[in-house]
Amino acid sequence: MTNPYVPLLIMAAVAFLVSLGGLGASAILGPRQKNRVKAQNYECGIDPSPVHLEDGRFPVKYYLVAMTFIVFDVEVVFLYPWAVSFGLLGPFGLITALVFIALITVPLIYELRREGLEWT
Repeated sequence: MTNPYVPLLIMAAVAFLVSLGGLGASAILGPRQKNRVKAQNYECGIDPSPVHLEDGRFPVKYYLVAMTFIVFDVEVVFLYPWAVSFGLLGPFGLITALVFIALITVPLIYELRREGLEWT
């Protein structure tokens, strides 16, 4: 009988070789010419404003969207295990989850008041 970790090590080695192969292929086959468009800052689809182009500043809306993603991504990560073991937790689990959801609505209300979800 073989070691049970051998298939895992083989899979890790294959993944490592595939990633190195992809990096090598992009270095060999990829374009090498730089142009003005590729040298510009990319602000998540937002054109850089000409006033702050020299400063390198990003619009505040960029950071609000990033904060919104992080806050609600963390919420899903914490609520998924709660939903899986809901039947075992009883009333304490329900109260804890309701407090967590109440606390997580504070950033949502802040985001709505700051009009961070408006894209006009």
